[in-house]
Amino acid sequence: MKIGLRQYWNLLVDYLQPQKWRVFKFAIALLISIGLQLVNPQILRYFIDTAIAGGSRQNLLLAALLFIGVAVITQILIIAATYYGENVAWRATNALRTDLVEHCLQLDLSFHKYTTPGELLERVDGDVQTLSQFFSKFTVYILGNLLLLSGVIVVLFTEDWRAGIAIAFFSLTALYTLINLRSLAVPYWKTYRQISANFFGFIGEQLAGIEDIRANGATSYVMQRFHKILQGWLPVFHKARFASTILWGTTNGLFTLGTVIALSVGAYLWSQNIITIGTVYLLYYYTNLLNEPIEQIRNQFEELQQAEASIYRIQELLQVQSQLTTGGDQQLPGGALAVTFENVSFSYPDQEKSKDLVLQDISFHLPAGHILGLLGRTGSGKSSLARLLLRLYDPQSGIIRLGGVPINQTPLADLPQKVGLVTQDVQLFQTTVRNNLTFFNEHINDERIYETLEILGLSEWLHSLPQGLDTTLGPDSSGLSAGQAQLLAFTRVFLKNPGLVILDEASSRLDPITEKLIEKAVDKLLTGRTGIIIAHRLATVQKANQILILEQGQIMEYGQRSELINNNKSRFSQLLQTGLTDLLS
Repeated sequence: MKIGLRQYWNLLVDYLQPQKWRVFKFAIALLISIGLQLVNPQILRYFIDTAIAGGSRQNLLLAALLFIGVAVITQILIIAATYYGENVAWRATNALRTDLVEHCLQLDLSFHKYTTPGELLERVDGDVQTLSQFFSKFTVYILGNLLLLSGVIVVLFTEDWRAGIAIAFFSLTALYTLINLRSLAVPYWKTYRQISANFFGFIGEQLAGIEDIRANGATSYVMQRFHKILQGWLPVFHKARFASTILWGTTNGLFTLGTVIALSVGAYLWSQNIITIGTVYLLYYYTNLLNEPIEQIRNQFEELQQAEASIYRIQELLQVQSQLTTGGDQQLPGGALAVTFENVSFSYPDQEKSKDLVLQDISFHLPAGHILGLLGRTGSGKSSLARLLLRLYDPQSGIIRLGGVPINQTPLADLPQKVGLVTQDVQLFQTTVRNNLTFFNEHINDERIYETLEILGLSEWLHSLPQGLDTTLGPDSSGLSAGQAQLLAFTRVFLKNPGLVILDEASSRLDPITEKLIEKAVDKLLTGRTGIIIAHRLATVQKANQILILEQGQIMEYGQRSELINNNKSRFSQLLQTGLTDLLS
C-alpha cells in the first residue's frame, strides 16, 4: 500500500493554507536553528587549533563565549519552533476533526446503522491525533534536515574533497535505506488502528446497554469478548512495533558506519598532514551532527508509517458518500402538507438483494389537515414509512410528495423544518433545557417556550429546576421521568411548528394519567396540521380521518375511518368488534 505524493501534498495544503503565517514563522525558527548548528563546529575547530598553537587566552575566551551564545540562541529558536509547530498541529487536526464530524453528520442512516459510535470516535479522534506530527513537523523537519545534511556535505567538501565524498556516500546510503523501509510497517499499523476502532466500538455498545447486560447476567460474556479482542490486538501491535524497530536498528547501524568512516578518513588525512587536529575533530563532529538529522528523518518516517495508516482510514471515511441526494430547489408550501405515496417500495441497504421488501407498492393520499391512523404489527413497516417522509432513506422505487412537491426535489435541509417526528425513544443532550427544546435555534424566545410548557403541563417541573431553562440536562438526567421526557419531545415539535406531524408510538411509554394529560396537547398540536399517528393500539388512532393497516410491508386495508367502521367486512371493523369498540367512539 502506498499513498501518492499528491495526496500527501493536498492534505497538507488543505489544512496548512489557512495558517500559512504560523507555518512560515515555524519554518524560519527551525531553519535558522539548523543553520546555527553548522556554525558552532567551526567555532570549536578554531578553539582547538588556537589552543594547540598556543594562541592568546583572550581569543580562546571570545571563542568560548561565542560558542555558548550561539548554543543559547539555537535552543531559544528550537523552543520557538516547537511552540509554533504544536500550534499549527493543534489547529490543523481540529480543522480535520471538524470536517470529519460534519461529513459523518451528513451521511444517511444506512451508514450509521452499521458503524458503531466507538469506531467513529476512534477515526475522528484517534486517527486524526496520529496526524498531528505530520501536520506540524513532517514537511519542515524533512526539508530542514535535508538542508542540514546538504550543508554539512558542502562544508566538508570545502575542507577536503575526500572527506566530502565519504560523508556524501554515507548520507545517501542512509537516506536510500530509510526511504525503502518507509512503508514496511504501514499495513500493520492500519490493522492496529482498525482493531482499536473495533475495540472502542465494542466498549461503547456495551456501556450503552449496561442495564440490560447486568439485568440478564451477561457480564461474563462481555468480559470474554473483551479479553478476546485484547488478545487479538496485542500480536498486531507487536508486529507493527517490530516492523518499526527495523528502522530504528537500521539507523543505529548507519550511525556506527558513519563514525567509522569519519574517524578513518580523518586519521588518514591527518597522518598525511593534510588537515589539522581541529579539522579532524570538525569532521568527527559533523558526522555525529548528521546523526541527529538522520535520526529525525527516521522518526518522521516511522511516524509517517502510523500517519499513513490513519490517512488511509480517514480517506476511506471521507470517500463514503450519502446515498441521498441534496435535493432540488422546489420549496415546500407553508401550513398543513398533503402526503402522497405513489407505488413506493423500500428495503434497507443490507436487504436490497433480498426479495423481501420492507414496504411494497405503497400508495395513498392524505389531504392537508387530515390525520392518518397507521396500524400494523411490529415489523410491518410503519416506522420505515415515517423515515421515508424525513428522507432518512430513499425508496428504491415510487414517488413521495409533500404538499404536491416530490420530497427528492426539495432541499434536504428543509424537510426537518416542515416535518415533526415524535418517537417513543427520546434523546436528551448534555446541554441546557433551552437547547434541548429548541435544538439550538436562537430565534425561539423564552416566552414561547414557557407558553408551550404550560400547555403540556410541564411548568411545575420547569419551576422545580434550580436554574430554569439554563439547567443542564443529559442522557442520565435525574428527576426526569420517561413521561416527562416524552412531553419534552412534544415540546420540540410544538416549537418547530411543522406542517406535518408524525407520532410514532409516541405515547406507548406513558402511564394512563400522563397519556390523558397530553391528549389535549396532541389535539392542539394537530390543529391546522396534517398528522400521521403510528400505533399498535386502536385507541391511539381515534382522532384519525383515515386508517391504513400494513401487513408485512403491504397495504392490507386503507380508507376513511368512518367508512371502515360501517363496513362489517373490513379488517378495521372486525378489530373493533373484538371488544375495543368502547375505546373508539
